[in-house]
Amino acid sequence: MADDAAFLDAEADELERAAEAALRPRRLADFVGQAVVRDQLALVLDAAKARGSAPDHVLLSGPPGLGKTTLAMIIAAELHGALRLTSGPAVQHPGDLAAILSSLQEDDVLFIDEIHRLARPVEEMLYLAMEDFRVDVVVGKGPGATAIPLTLPRFTVVGATTRAGLLPAPLRDRFGFTGHLEFYSPAELEQVLSRSARLLGAELEPAAGAELAGRSRGTPRIANRLLRRVQDWAQVRGTGSLDLAATHAALDLFEVDERGLDRLDRSVLRALCERFGGGPVGLSTLAVAVGEEPETVETVAEPFLVREGLVSRTPRGRVATAAAYEHLGLARPDDGALWG
Repeated sequence: MADDAAFLDAEADELERAAEAALRPRRLADFVGQAVVRDQLALVLDAAKARGSAPDHVLLSGPPGLGKTTLAMIIAAELHGALRLTSGPAVQHPGDLAAILSSLQEDDVLFIDEIHRLARPVEEMLYLAMEDFRVDVVVGKGPGATAIPLTLPRFTVVGATTRAGLLPAPLRDRFGFTGHLEFYSPAELEQVLSRSARLLGAELEPAAGAELAGRSRGTPRIANRLLRRVQDWAQVRGTGSLDLAATHAALDLFEVDERGLDRLDRSVLRALCERFGGGPVGLSTLAVAVGEEPETVETVAEPFLVREGLVSRTPRGRVATAAAYEHLGLARPDDGALWG
């Protein structure tokens, strides 16, 4: 990652997406975890192939890094169609969407990441395309403008969102299958890491895999990122073996502690506990205290800290819990100091 503060951010930049591509499973049977969604999706795809038609449109929701893009690629592979990738922020005008749709072939899959960020005019065009497999292309301007209907081949939209609640109801209703991806268990992450290590041409010791799984925040993307850093350390400074010693050394170097917190997470906790007496404190004030943008604190550090029970969000601001003091090895103030 370019920024150490976001080392355990579950989002991926372009370089990391390229590295991930070699580790992605190509078939649904090889996809680890998400057993419920995987079985449901297998039924939808098998039924569509038996009928000889395109499956219903698919909506995948859940936190970043859990496999939404991978599942879209698998769907395209299972249907023997091409995959066209785009994202909500990249499609801001109906003409942009019309150009993408007009290039699709039978059984192709259109993957729209961050679909909740589509512009409203684009959403309205997508409604028609998903339901009737046609779009109306407007030629000209003003009173002389003419709408030319364009028939589209049968294709499947796979939408991905980290914020399903922001999807308009008319768009959500046009998806025939909706799957929500959950965080992975340590045992599932160990399977992911074992498979990834084989693909990287390395042998991961079971104890090292268990250690990595426990520090990966339940997210395969983070697990694979940490695995690559352990492999780097083993090759450059170690014996080349991905053992427990190399794992501990690499994770210490990149400041990932035994609970999966990185430098930014601990900075947020220390600011809450040491500078503000446990809170409550507002997001902007907390961000200034750790030298980050409010959005970085809110979207990168805070979700994991809240999920781990280290920070609470209250109407008055962020509050450190007793577990936060315990994790940092600090004495907890009395209740009056804790709540201001």
